[in-house]
Amino acid sequence: MEKPQLPDFLQNITVVLARTSHPANIGSAARAMKTMGLTQLVLVAPNLIETPMTPSVPVFNPEAAADFVLPEESFVLASGAKDVLENARIVATLQEALADTTMSCALTSRKRELTATMHTPRELCPSLIDAARRGEKVALVFGNETFGLSIEEVMACNRLMTINGNPNYFSLNLAQAVQVVCYELFSHVDVSMDYLRPEHEYATHAQVTGMVGHLQAAMDRVGFFDRRPPERLMRRMQAVFDRAQLEREEIDILRGFFHNVEKQVKHD
Repeated sequence: MEKPQLPDFLQNITVVLARTSHPANIGSAARAMKTMGLTQLVLVAPNLIETPMTPSVPVFNPEAAADFVLPEESFVLASGAKDVLENARIVATLQEALADTTMSCALTSRKRELTATMHTPRELCPSLIDAARRGEKVALVFGNETFGLSIEEVMACNRLMTINGNPNYFSLNLAQAVQVVCYELFSHVDVSMDYLRPEHEYATHAQVTGMVGHLQAAMDRVGFFDRRPPERLMRRMQAVFDRAQLEREEIDILRGFFHNVEKQVKHD
């Protein structure tokens, strides 16, 4: 069975990473997005730190934002989602990233001096999907790994989203947070999983009956019916295999086994 096509409206949903500091997190976020059908990524003023893999980090210049080049570490962690990074838009401000959006969700888990209601991904995602279906632009905005989104960045968005978790220990990595939200979004998209299900070649009634007859012959050969009448027992066996809805390959396996039993008894 052919794989289903992803709906075009997913292209209306953008993941925005603001002031991300770790090169690996950008790549891992891109991978998390693509696994859930999202490919639109915007980086706002990346503020990368040195890492063992990236000892010399590129410095972001807001006057030439489009010229910023991500380090190799980001591409390594992106794995098969390198195209998401290659096509990512890089801007200097969140206002630029949100300019054409109608719905923008600030991901935050900290209680601030904000009066807007905070919603979980499960609560908000249906409305985000509906907006994207209508052709509207939707943004999911994630902040810096250490400090999250600033109050100004949160206020630039018109929705607040938080990932609910253990109140005694809540520490999601940036890419993990992206994965959670993108999964919740994709769960509201009607993409069939039938292509993942194996195709079955079920045995016909005649094939099952023939196998049961072979079973009866093997049981008779080993003396199983010496003190048991075969008729009632074999009716039960027929009913068992009918309920099991065997595949043709399974019938062949069983008949091969019965054949070996008969050969062994004959040699003995």
